[in-house]
Amino acid sequence: MLRWMLGGREAQGAVEKNTVLFIGEEQPKNCYTELQVLKGHFDIVRFLVQIDDFRFASAGDDGLVLVWNAQTGERLQELRGHSQQITAMTAYDWEAGDSAHAALITASSDRTLSLWDPETGNRVQTVSDLQSSAKCLLVLDRLDFWISGGNELCVWDRDFRLLCKTDHHSDAGITAVVELPKNCIAAAMDKEIVIYRLSVSSSKSDTSVAEMRRLRDHQDSIRALIVVNDQTFASGSHVGELIVWDSLDWTIQAYERILWEEPRPEGQAEIRLSSQKQSEMSIQHLASDGECVVAAVGSGLYLYNVLTRSVVAYRKAAHDSNILHTMLLPDGQLVSCSEDGSVRMWELQDLPLTAEPASAGFFGMWTFGRSGKQASQQVKKAPEVPGLHTLELTGDLIGHSGAVQMFVNFVDLGLVTCSTDQLIIVWKNGERESRFRSLSLFHKLEMNQGL
Repeated sequence: MLRWMLGGREAQGAVEKNTVLFIGEEQPKNCYTELQVLKGHFDIVRFLVQIDDFRFASAGDDGLVLVWNAQTGERLQELRGHSQQITAMTAYDWEAGDSAHAALITASSDRTLSLWDPETGNRVQTVSDLQSSAKCLLVLDRLDFWISGGNELCVWDRDFRLLCKTDHHSDAGITAVVELPKNCIAAAMDKEIVIYRLSVSSSKSDTSVAEMRRLRDHQDSIRALIVVNDQTFASGSHVGELIVWDSLDWTIQAYERILWEEPRPEGQAEIRLSSQKQSEMSIQHLASDGECVVAAVGSGLYLYNVLTRSVVAYRKAAHDSNILHTMLLPDGQLVSCSEDGSVRMWELQDLPLTAEPASAGFFGMWTFGRSGKQASQQVKKAPEVPGLHTLELTGDLIGHSGAVQMFVNFVDLGLVTCSTDQLIIVWKNGERESRFRSLSLFHKLEMNQGL
């Protein structure tokens, strides 16, 4: 495979380069052999949102929102209006007259919320003079509401009317929100998860939000919060805690804490890493396919099966630096991107019989069905993990010169990535693109009678 480099790729921060995992130039399982570079931003690009089967939007620290065609790479619209960086963005089904089509909601550090029509590029609605900037957005299609989270949790209708809000939250405020059954919302605030319930009236004008419970089981700041399936949701913290919760009664279904320890000679006491390496155990991102949860822990990847309540695969050093975004694909495929500027493709495979068994240093303790805070924090040796697999590196996409923030997968059209280098890259299936070019050439020859 032809490897691409746009500028120099440097290690981010003080993280040392890891030479353990290297796939080489030949990558027979990697279909992304072509790339298309999209330019338009002049600062860090942090967000990508898929609008439909062909379009996506990008946004970041320059305050711009750009709409692109994923197939052609054409820039379709440039949405200007925010004076500071974008802090959150989501797709939204907007009704205009008798028709409905996809729209975008954006939040910015300028303390405004905006609704955009990507067809025309117009800003349809805007809310300004908020008490704080929104850090997360959530659309509740079933209730016909949407939610913004910052120092307050605000509930809005489709006309951007504020229906209700919670009291002011100090310090970090709300950093993530997910929808739960029975009109409930889970919001991450520092070390806590707060459960809210919406009371919806027939007219919707009397809608209210009430706090139901605070889940205080995490020992450090919550970095990721996701819905796994209809029955469970999961959260991950700065100290490597992964907790799987019951979505109906908000109790702990499973608790896993990944403890990173220095290698030690046999018979010596365990040695904990100093706080300087705390970032190596921080859960930066969580993703799920409904059965498994993949946790980006520092520069490593851990695949946790919610049904069997066990870690089924892991890579302690999957990238050279912290992993920022992950995604589980069908057929045991996984994608991850990192501060080191790379995007990597992984395949879940059976662990070879000669492989070294998992160390107790990776999996410190786990407790299932726990309803309160863990009483004992003793570190126990993990037993041999049955059914353990390996994550095999199948592709390494090198094109960005800065930290890759996230990606969206258009399946047939390719994989779209964004980065601190201000670029967006569309990674394309080389065989598919070559076939399309051949068909286009044959069509032109036919139109010109073979001339």
